[in-house]
Amino acid sequence: MPFLPGPPPVEVTLRRSARATRFSLRVSRVDGRVTLSLPGRAREDEALAFLKAQEGWLRNALARLPRTDAIGLGSRLPVEGQSLHLAPGMGRSLQVEGDHLLIPGDPAQAGPRVQAWLKALARDRLVRASDHYAAQIGGRVSRVSLRDTRSRWGSCTAEGALMYSWRLIMAPPPVLRYVAAHEVAHLVEMNHSPRFWAVVDRLYPGWEAQRAWLRTHGSALHGLRFQPAGD
Repeated sequence: MPFLPGPPPVEVTLRRSARATRFSLRVSRVDGRVTLSLPGRAREDEALAFLKAQEGWLRNALARLPRTDAIGLGSRLPVEGQSLHLAPGMGRSLQVEGDHLLIPGDPAQAGPRVQAWLKALARDRLVRASDHYAAQIGGRVSRVSLRDTRSRWGSCTAEGALMYSWRLIMAPPPVLRYVAAHEVAHLVEMNHSPRFWAVVDRLYPGWEAQRAWLRTHGSALHGLRFQPAGD
């Protein structure tokens, strides 16, 4: 994987595409990942020369990205829309007490432990919401899986398998429920036609406000980092 040298060096992913007709650079607003796309027969040295020529634009784009915050003891973290202060705890399990999330064990592992706790909580809430909305349309959910998806909050297959971003658990509960209703609606309509949105409207009236919340605040949820630096 090439690097653009300089202060700081920038890691770049090269991606060949049979459909690409020219070089193009993309910077993910979610995680800052830099991708250089090139035509299938283009030479790598030509791609690197293009990268160097675009260095000014690339560094400006990286500088405009939202800040990434590392989560650990002392941080504040949104959980189901509530801001919790992460503090040391006793025993073996994470516990919510008032506006504190108490985390026992090695402070260096607080971030990963919180992430695992959030995923378990997200699975519980999303499975329940998915089953609830599926029952309203006579549908069947075959599987619910969680990922750290960057481009979408959920998806649905024709076989009834639903996938969600576990980071939805940090959003207010109505937002999570809207996304569940949205994906369950795809059990009826595997598209975004007016008929699809009519199903969403039946399952979750007033969904527009929750969709707007994600568009405004979703990138901040993706900007929270739970793994120790270097992982």
